[in-house]
Amino acid sequence: MASNKKYWTSAAELKDGSIVEKLSKAEFLEDIPTDEFLGDKETLESSSTSRRDFLKYVGFTTAAASLAACEGPVIKTIPYVIKPNDVNPGVADYYATTIADGYDFANVLVKVRDGRPIKLAPNKEALVNNETNARVQASVLSLYDSNRLKGALNNGKAVDYKTLDKEIVTKLNQIKASGKKIVFLTGTMASPSTDKLLAEFKVNYPTTEHIVYDAVSASAALDAFETMYGTRTLPNYKFENADVIVSIGADFLGDWLGGGYEKGYATNRVPKNGKMSQHIQFESNMSLTGANADKRFALKPSEQKFALINLYNAITGKSLTSKATPQDAAIKQAAKNLKQAGSKGLVVTGIQDVNAQVLALAINKYLASNAVDTVNTKNTRKGNDNKVAKLITDMNSGNIGAVIINQANPVYTLANSKDFILGLKKVTLSVAFTSSPSETSKHVQYVNAT
Repeated sequence: MASNKKYWTSAAELKDGSIVEKLSKAEFLEDIPTDEFLGDKETLESSSTSRRDFLKYVGFTTAAASLAACEGPVIKTIPYVIKPNDVNPGVADYYATTIADGYDFANVLVKVRDGRPIKLAPNKEALVNNETNARVQASVLSLYDSNRLKGALNNGKAVDYKTLDKEIVTKLNQIKASGKKIVFLTGTMASPSTDKLLAEFKVNYPTTEHIVYDAVSASAALDAFETMYGTRTLPNYKFENADVIVSIGADFLGDWLGGGYEKGYATNRVPKNGKMSQHIQFESNMSLTGANADKRFALKPSEQKFALINLYNAITGKSLTSKATPQDAAIKQAAKNLKQAGSKGLVVTGIQDVNAQVLALAINKYLASNAVDTVNTKNTRKGNDNKVAKLITDMNSGNIGAVIINQANPVYTLANSKDFILGLKKVTLSVAFTSSPSETSKHVQYVNAT
């Protein structure tokens, strides 16, 4: 049955509906003064050209004007009069090298065309660390950084290297006489020649100490391995040997412990005879690793340590003190799967806590996991958070004479960078080695361009 009811959307429509209806059909409330920029209004209104056609004409003329302006620049090439034997224009050369910038370590091939490095690729012929991540791939852009330092600086002003060396050596000798410490603060270095130079420097300046600081810290994992095996290094995880992988807060497909695990992980992710590795991920925020997991469970950072303890208790039968978590049912199932996998089970964690890292190592030891190599270890991270914290305390106490910084930007990455800046002001000598201006280079006395 049809309804005879009439509805109004406003009081104005009820009072005078004809005006409201007219305005609702108008595109603009007021007439646009087109005659001011297009000419006579009456002529325009008498035109038979529709609005759609008008827009077509405008679009065509705009496109035509754009195409007319798209002529390529004239580039003139000058050929070699005598071509060098090792240069073939347009043909790329490849050079094997390594990258170790304090964040990543990788064996790479550098693609060079006409003398310009244009791409970094994994060196598949290298026996170890032959994978690259996004940071390694993008690092080639630093070679074309227009902000790179052109020379040395003394308190922000350009200075020649001869003067800089003389002033630094003078201050180093003064510090040596005073008996105060000289500290080299660097990122993780993978250069035996640099280690040799530091050893020779210590001979001349016996109070020298080398402290390693990693912006992406693995200090807890290093301390845990030292507790379990006596050496401060990192185990080598071989994901290709694992049938069941349980990760609690470890983004191992990202840059966890320096990265490089993608190839091993992918090996068993291809189904063979109806079987492939199982990956269970417990984490807070979505990560690249979590996105690739078979099962992903959300856990707050405050709950992850208890989840790891519960996993340990379920596997070993121990009863360490813990708390319940929202994912305890999934933890029990993961423990069951790991026990069934035995030596082909693997547990990894990214929790920045020594006890949590020890638990993960203990679980893998209990399983006799073949995916954890504790003999052929990795040295892609060497940072020590405790020593860095003590350095800042000693700097502010006046016990440090010199701080020489290389491959690190602590003013930007340290949580307590204000204390570090205050400490820099209290040392006799502060030097930074860097390729581009950084937050740290602004607060030191001398900057050495690398």
